[in-house]
Amino acid sequence: MASPSTIKASKLINKYSDIVIALAIVTIVIMMIIPLPTFLLDLLICLNITLALTIVMVTIYNVEPLDFSVFPSLLLITTLFRLALNVSSTRLILLNGNAGEVIAAFGNFVVGGNPVVGFIVFVILIIIQFVVITKGAERVAEVSARFTLDAMPGKQMAIDADLNQGAISDAEARRRREKIQMEADFYGAMDGASKFVKGDAIAAIIIIIINIFGGFIIGMVQRNLSIAQALQEYTLLTVGEGLVNQIPALLVSTATGIIVTRAASKSNLGQDLVGQIFRNPRVFFIAGTVLTFLSIVPGLPAPPFLALALFALLIGYGLKQAKQQTLAVEDIKQQEKEKEDIKKPENIVSLLQVDPMELEIGYSLIPLVDSGQGGDLLERIVMIRRQCALEFGLVVPTIRIRDNIQIKPNAYIIKLKGIEIAKGELLLDHYLAMNSGTVVEEIDGIQTVEPAFGLPALWITEVQREQAELNGYTVVDAVSVLATHLTEIIKSHADEILGRQETQNLIDNLKKTEPSVVEEVVPDLLTVGEVQKILASLLHERVSIRDMGTIFEVLSDYARMTKDIDILTEYVRHALSRQITSQYVQNNILSCISLDAGIENKIAGAIQRTEHGSYLSLDPETIKSIIAAVNGELENITGMGYQPIVLTSPGIRGYFRKMAERSIPGIIVLSQAEIEQSVEIQILGVVKI
Repeated sequence: MASPSTIKASKLINKYSDIVIALAIVTIVIMMIIPLPTFLLDLLICLNITLALTIVMVTIYNVEPLDFSVFPSLLLITTLFRLALNVSSTRLILLNGNAGEVIAAFGNFVVGGNPVVGFIVFVILIIIQFVVITKGAERVAEVSARFTLDAMPGKQMAIDADLNQGAISDAEARRRREKIQMEADFYGAMDGASKFVKGDAIAAIIIIIINIFGGFIIGMVQRNLSIAQALQEYTLLTVGEGLVNQIPALLVSTATGIIVTRAASKSNLGQDLVGQIFRNPRVFFIAGTVLTFLSIVPGLPAPPFLALALFALLIGYGLKQAKQQTLAVEDIKQQEKEKEDIKKPENIVSLLQVDPMELEIGYSLIPLVDSGQGGDLLERIVMIRRQCALEFGLVVPTIRIRDNIQIKPNAYIIKLKGIEIAKGELLLDHYLAMNSGTVVEEIDGIQTVEPAFGLPALWITEVQREQAELNGYTVVDAVSVLATHLTEIIKSHADEILGRQETQNLIDNLKKTEPSVVEEVVPDLLTVGEVQKILASLLHERVSIRDMGTIFEVLSDYARMTKDIDILTEYVRHALSRQITSQYVQNNILSCISLDAGIENKIAGAIQRTEHGSYLSLDPETIKSIIAAVNGELENITGMGYQPIVLTSPGIRGYFRKMAERSIPGIIVLSQAEIEQSVEIQILGVVKI
């Protein structure tokens, strides 16, 4: 823990930081004019080295370049400080032949007292700094500044788009704009500041040449030194001074290169280097193998290559072990997380979600869904949904397809709201042949039942297909069998598929084109639930609800008089008479049976009306006898090839249908009010009891 005096000093420096910086800059300029004692010069040279090391460390631990946005200005100050030290040390070398202990140590100890070696080392440092680091950093800064400025308009537009969509707040948008502006200013400043480093390197070369020649002349003329003594003394001092100043300069140049080449990251340079270099153990295994091969090449020294190969292989092995341990730990954590997730209430709630429609298939039928194997079931389902929308005005929700290994490989199951409502089996490499009544000669095949309509059929091979068609069979492929079955299931359960949300979607769609009629009905006259019941009643009898405009106009006319759903449904059917008639009329003739007047009177007299609706109240024996009579007449006309249509008076149609549909599946009940006047009604039988 820092002492109270240290904390107090830190606060004091922060408070007067502007004054400290101003005094430091002025002092640097004064250093170029006023001679400095050697002990102070030693201290300032050490300070210069310390400052350079600090700058390098800061750049290494930076995450983003903007974390050190003051760097361009700091680069100018450090360059100026280094030049001031050059001037001060040059003055002392030329005046006294002594520039302090630090410079003398670098001139004697670092280069072994050999001025030639020192001069060569100095030149090499200059080349590294000037040609490699400074030149590269300058180019990177220039390109970064250019691309940052070019990208500014696009980034600004992206921020505006996020703000308009509500993805970010005004404060966040303002912060991002400020960051973009700061990046542009930073890279622009770095482009210019890198020129300081370049100029510093040039100045160092000129200064060392001046020091050597000036010191050589002064030593011989003023100090009466021999040529060898003057050259030895002043060259070592000059080289020492050059090394003292160029080492910090090289460090600062390196920091410049690091900061302008730093890419966007979430960690510092050290973490990125270690994490990215030591990420893949395979790299070190390959490197170790190559080094091992080099060690056995004749003429190459084996020990260093073998040592490095062993080192690389050990690193690769260690990384592989660490990776395996990490994966094992992650697996354990994932398993624990999954166990914890199962216990969470929200995960139990998600299990309550029920898909509107599902199609489960055995594993042998998976090729029907896989487009890579030629399967087009998904496209067929899209066409089915389009067909239902055009034919019934019903938007069928997305049908989820799952593979189920618990059912037979060739089987499929159709589910509605999680409950099985139909199933069947397919043979993918076969075709389904159905006798349409025109078969002249039967063929062999696997006996089965067509799933959609329950007709007897045969599974035949590709070879038999052409012959079956010539013999009068109707032949379809397996995916068409499934698509037809699914279509019929949707049509027969359309009233269950249409829920309140689907009804609301239909109302919203109608509101876009006919807002006035929608606002008149919902919610003033009827609720969404009541509208849904009317639409479901129509769909139950396969009456299209596509003409929502007409349906709502009828509801707006009659919903003021009654709220009885059955009565309102009948009014809507009357308005849709042209559509209903077209479904069952052939050659402008409607062939049907009718009810005897006595039966109609019995049904009309048994209708009970309450405030919650109306219902039919007939004794079971009467109902049984009526159903038996109707069934007998319908068998007669269906045997002649006609549809099972019963014609009644408008007042009892809905009640008679509810009574008969349970016992006579597929019965069609129409009223006289639903038949167009131009249509000829052909009564094929009368139901009597």
